[in-house]
Amino acid sequence: MANMAEGAAGLRSIPELLRRNATEFAGCPAYREKEFGIWQSWTWAETEQEIEALALGLINMGVARGDHIAIIGRNRPYLYWAMVSAQMVGAVPVPLYQDAVAEEMEYVLGHCGARFIIAADQEQVDKVIEIQDDLHQFEHLIYLDPRGMRKYDHTRLHEYSHVQAQGRAAYDELINELNRRRDALTYDDTCVMLYTSGTTGKPKGVVLSNRNIIESAKSASEFDGIRRDDAVLAYLPMAWVGDFIFSIGQGYYTGFCVNCPESAETLRTDLREIAPSYYFAPPRIFETLLTQIMIRMEDAGALKKRMFDYFMAHARAVGPKILDGKPVSAMDRLKYALGEVLVYGPLKNAMGFSKVRVGYTAGEAIGPEIFDFYRALGINLKQLYGQTEASVFITVQPDGEVRSDTVGVPAPGVEIRIGETGEVFYRSPGVFVEYYKNPESTASTKDAEGWVATGDAGFIEEGTGHLRIIDRAKDVGQMADGAMFAPKYVENKLKFYPDILEAVVFGAGRDRCMAFINIDLTAVGNWAERNNIAYASYQELAQHPRVLETIQAHIEEVNASVAQDEMLSGCQIHRFLVLHKELDADDGEMTRTRKVRRNVISDKFADLVTALYDGSDSVYTETEVTYEDGRKGQIKATLVIRDAKVVPVAQKVAAE
Repeated sequence: MANMAEGAAGLRSIPELLRRNATEFAGCPAYREKEFGIWQSWTWAETEQEIEALALGLINMGVARGDHIAIIGRNRPYLYWAMVSAQMVGAVPVPLYQDAVAEEMEYVLGHCGARFIIAADQEQVDKVIEIQDDLHQFEHLIYLDPRGMRKYDHTRLHEYSHVQAQGRAAYDELINELNRRRDALTYDDTCVMLYTSGTTGKPKGVVLSNRNIIESAKSASEFDGIRRDDAVLAYLPMAWVGDFIFSIGQGYYTGFCVNCPESAETLRTDLREIAPSYYFAPPRIFETLLTQIMIRMEDAGALKKRMFDYFMAHARAVGPKILDGKPVSAMDRLKYALGEVLVYGPLKNAMGFSKVRVGYTAGEAIGPEIFDFYRALGINLKQLYGQTEASVFITVQPDGEVRSDTVGVPAPGVEIRIGETGEVFYRSPGVFVEYYKNPESTASTKDAEGWVATGDAGFIEEGTGHLRIIDRAKDVGQMADGAMFAPKYVENKLKFYPDILEAVVFGAGRDRCMAFINIDLTAVGNWAERNNIAYASYQELAQHPRVLETIQAHIEEVNASVAQDEMLSGCQIHRFLVLHKELDADDGEMTRTRKVRRNVISDKFADLVTALYDGSDSVYTETEVTYEDGRKGQIKATLVIRDAKVVPVAQKVAAE
């Protein structure tokens, strides 16, 4: 227990890990960032100097222990340094989603009481200025990129580099105070506060301590053998716990290099150039990549497509076995090696996955077909089950025990139990301290013994000890006939098809399941161009008869697959419609982490749900939408409703 009290290897905070890295790995790369097409690099020694200068500047500006410092922007070394600088002076970093609108930011900034805000650029500064009159505790805003900021009122605005320069100038005066604050940090002091995505209500501020982050980073790094010579690409939202644990927690614990892309537009290119050995992405990223691959194959010549199909069929049969070290015949190995030269290797290189040694996906369930596709290529992709409240890690998949239908075994140091209703509970060193200013929610989520309710329904397999997640506990229900209803299971199968971007299945308490579908404009638009089909808008393409026929065929294939699962065979989709707009976080239909807000969707599109169930062939609807510039508008459409063929359960039983 001494180690737990004092910290991993006696290190009690992220700033102490920084000091160790700057001493022991001084000349090794800590951060890289691509700017103007050129990769810039900082060693651990240089990183410490940059962070210390900003920390001194923050003290000079009046930052006190316990202050909350909000950080808004895309993944940049300077903003990661801002989080560690805040920790160094005894303040609490609070990263926000950069694509959040001003009203969403207002709630978080007001709730945490941020006196200081560090923003990436003019866009983020403008959002803060728009709401600053309602932020009564707000005092100073520091901006990183000075472009467009020259004519702003700088009474409360400060350039990041100037704050650092002032810190360096005041070194002799303030360094003793900084050292006192840094040395006073304990294992139970707050490391970061991260806001939940708010699928069911207002986001909650999850308080995570140094103990939570460092112990979770330590155990996970040792479990997967993460090393100092590994490299990651930091491109996921900085406000998401997954990015924090990988880019800060594990990055500082192991000392590996964190690479920041130039922009979202150059992400694919930057990923190929870095070729990370440790990679993490939510299912949405893997789904999008697969869609792009399938589009390219549709455009490929006949010979190339036949070769791709032939070797991918072989990869699906033997690739995962080879990856897991299971016996495979010499002929199959030889054919797989040839496929590696002709198909798998070039494909992995094009995606930037040629050096991935450990890959993870988490955030929500990934479709088994998508998961198996990447494993077949020889990519060591594993599922991770976690939550913000757990400092990410609840279960992990050991090498050799990776399966698409489970999320693995309890992570090191984690205990799991299943409640009477089937809900999953856990406790671990990573369990959060509290929800900020919300003792009621804290008490309802975490009991006196430290057990946390996940809100997910699942069970532990006998014999293997693997955890299987069925769905969100609040989403799992019963059909009118008592059959189990688990929408996410069906939705993930649908999203395997490149044409389908999103699906929302309804059926709780009903006699049949119905679905909303979002088409993938990139994939379907590419198909339309190849077939000389003209369209003027997403709405027009979504209602094209041939598109509806294709989506119906996909749904009927999924129904045939779902019918094979006795527990969930009642979840087959009887009728569907293709929505006239993409589900959007700006319209409140999804969270910033791209999770569907089911209650919002069912309320907002109640007329469409009614039409699905009352037998209508079509439905007219009007929907308010939010444009990129914040303006509101209306979309009017008449949507076609189609029936899909289902497999009678009795028929399936007879066939068996």
